[in-house]
Formats: sequence, structure tokens, C-alpha cells
Amino acid sequence: MRYELMLPHQIRKAIAQNWPVALPLGVLEYHGEHMAVGMDTLAVIKTLELFEKESDIVILPPFYYGAASYAVAPPEGSGSVQVGGNQLAPFGEELFYSLLRIGFRNIHAIIHHQTENFSAGMPTDLAFKTAGRQAIFRFLEKQRGEGWWGSETMADYYAGHAAGENFFNWVQVHPLMPVAMNGKYPFDHAGIGETSLMLALCPEAVDAAHFADNKSWYTASAADASAELGQQGVAMIMDHLRTILKA
Repeated sequence: MRYELMLPHQIRKAIAQNWPVALPLGVLEYHGEHMAVGMDTLAVIKTLELFEKESDIVILPPFYYGAASYAVAPPEGSGSVQVGGNQLAPFGEELFYSLLRIGFRNIHAIIHHQTENFSAGMPTDLAFKTAGRQAIFRFLEKQRGEGWWGSETMADYYAGHAAGENFFNWVQVHPLMPVAMNGKYPFDHAGIGETSLMLALCPEAVDAAHFADNKSWYTASAADASAELGQQGVAMIMDHLRTILKA
């Protein structure tokens, strides 16, 4: 369900049944002359919409204003919007803290931007990872008081942790395309891989008439994209979402 359309009784049901709550997280960035600047975020939104058809989920309003950087192209006339990680982290903390206050304990931010470096982290995902940790610590201290971890009530912490009971998993950040897709689907920027995803998920975000206007190395393969290839990528992404978005 779209969070902005939910009624309070529906929110309480989602909390009681521990539905996953997903934040589509991305950027507005130049993706060549042939593709929409919102590609990264649109890929997350559209696959979550597919997931919603088969499983209970709360989809938060998407956040497009991540750290695009100007590494691909300067912003003048290209459309890239840059908000630095230092500005993102406080926003993310307040957002996650609010969601915890509401009662959600199964919160996931899903990103498709610079995620070929996800294990090391890049500005947007690092900002939201830090924000999630900060929000959880802040919430637990408010809820349980200072010294909460050192209290006798936490004596079984390590045993519970080993069994998978980990409140630091209340907020998680994931790449849309997991490492397992490496070598199975093209990971690129505005090339055959991303263009095919858009042709499969959001064809109105691609204009084939402008393939010839591209002059950059990273768009050289875009004209070879197809919806059929994109569907293969979508199938892999859906398997990934089924793994991470569980009640």
C-alpha cells in the first residue's frame, strides 16, 4: 500500500503484522540524452510496485534528492541534482526515527545509485545507513533510558543476536541489484543494462530517437537495449526483493 493513501486502521494492521516498509531511495542524475534523469529511483519504484502485487508492503513516498554528484556531467543543462551526504544524514535520521515512533520495525531503504560499490558505501547509501543506526540508538535510549544495553534485561542479548533477534535490523539499506547479479546482468550507467530496465519497467522514460545524440563512452551500448533483456533483470531483482522484504 502507498503510505500516503493509508488510513490509521491500515497503518495499525501493517504494524501488527510487521509488514515491510520500503523507501525508494535515489537521485536525479544525467543518464545520457535518451533517458530520464529519475532512472535510478524509477527502477526502485517500479519494481516495488510489482512486488506489491504479490505481497503485503508499505511503500513510502520516494526520495529522489540523493547525492548524485557531478561526476557524470556538470549540472548546467543536464539536470543532475546534488545534495551532499552531510545534508542527507540528518534528514534520514529524522525520517527513520519518526517511522520507529509510529511503530514500524521492518524498515528498508532500497537504492539504485553507485551500488556497484555498496559494500564499501557511497555518499547516499552511507548517509542513510548512518541515519538508520543513529535513529535506532536514539529511539532505544528514549524508550528504555540511558544504560539500556547494560541492564539485566539485556543479559540474553548475544544469545538472541545469534538467533537472529537484532533490533539494529529494524532499519536496513539495500541495493536494488544485489552482488549475486554481477556477471548475470549488465551493471552500467545509462548503457544497455539500465536502458533495458527502463524499457521493461517504465518505457516512457526512454526516447530511442535520441540514442544518436549520445557521445559518451558509458552510453555506447544503450542502443542495443531491449525490454526482453530488461525483463531478465527485473526477474532477478524481484527474487532479491522477495528475500529481503519479509514480514
